[in-house]
Amino acid sequence: LKQHVIAGFNISCIGDDRCYSYLPSRDGKTLSDMVALHVLKHTDQEFKCFTWLDRASDERQYCAPGVDLPIATIMRSKYGDYPEYHTSLDDLNFVTSTGLEGGFNALRRAIEILEQNIYPKSTVFGEPQLGKRGLYPTLSTKESGKKARTMMNVLSYCDGHHNLLEIADLIEKPFWELLPIVESLVKHGLLEQKYAEVEALWQTRKS
Repeated sequence: LKQHVIAGFNISCIGDDRCYSYLPSRDGKTLSDMVALHVLKHTDQEFKCFTWLDRASDERQYCAPGVDLPIATIMRSKYGDYPEYHTSLDDLNFVTSTGLEGGFNALRRAIEILEQNIYPKSTVFGEPQLGKRGLYPTLSTKESGKKARTMMNVLSYCDGHHNLLEIADLIEKPFWELLPIVESLVKHGLLEQKYAEVEALWQTRKS
């Protein structure tokens, strides 16, 4: 596991309809921690943030000294933090289809970030002319202005050194909203994609 795990998530208590919860790895600064915080910030602004001292699940083993796997935990209601826990009320009335769907979507987004976290790099010097490429709105509205601003903000950080997750955090936008923007910029030859962080780390470990 230590040779192969670059990022991962402990999955526990993921199916109720209450707020989301985050428990960090022991290190607290791994790629998994950054991804989990990003996803939950843009999923539930009221999510609960716990500390390593609140641990009580399998993260105790994954992150124990000498093991130190980069594992963070994404939950709905945290184990031991809701009255139904370990009682007969912790059943399929408490766990719901909508709760499970929300938990699934949060974890799916976390995994998608790991898989698509590229290092985009601009192919031009200075700010590109978007209008002649059909990327700048011809009708000025509040919404079109926001989209154009987001695109320019993305481009401003595409130096090949910031990955897309870092850019999303810097401009305070959800990672998944930036993907179609990056795809469009790549299609128009304004960006090139470097290795995703996971792949780059994997290539380093293999060598």
